Amino acid sequence: MAYFGESLTGIASEWYMNQDISHWHIWDDLARYFIRKFQYNVDIAPDRNSLTNFKKKTAKSFREYAIKWREQEARVKPPMDETEMVNVFLQAQEADYFQNMMSSMGNPFAEGIKIKEMVENGPKTGRIISQSALRATSQAIQNDSGV
Repeated sequence: MAYFGESLTGIASEWYMNQDISHWHIWDDLARYFIRKFQYNVDIAPDRNSLTNFKKKTAKSFREYAIKWREQEARVKPPMDETEMVNVFLQAQEADYFQNMMSSMGNPFAEGIKIKEMVENGPKTGRIISQSALRATSQAIQNDSGV
């Protein structure tokens, strides 16, 4: 039991350091208390549906988002195979990027990330036309012409 606290990190470590360990006489006492405190992590584990709704925040780079998404995916039970993981990841993307990323189907997750980064840089370099910018321009033209 003495070494258990050394294996913890973050909030679990802080929690353990603030406990009066004299209440735990045997390993099962500690285990029950720990599980009662942190069971919510199991109860709220992500599923396939929550991963499809896990969207990129504007302030984050795509690489940061993909790493965070992959961390969440690793907690899904039962685990996804590579093909399903790429498919669910694609479903989580914005419509403009989804269309351009379809070529990553059948490729490993890491290859999809590289494709997405190229797609993300495409409008900046003029190699890809942003569909949302195109729609906004069309809408502005229609509004100006009274259509």
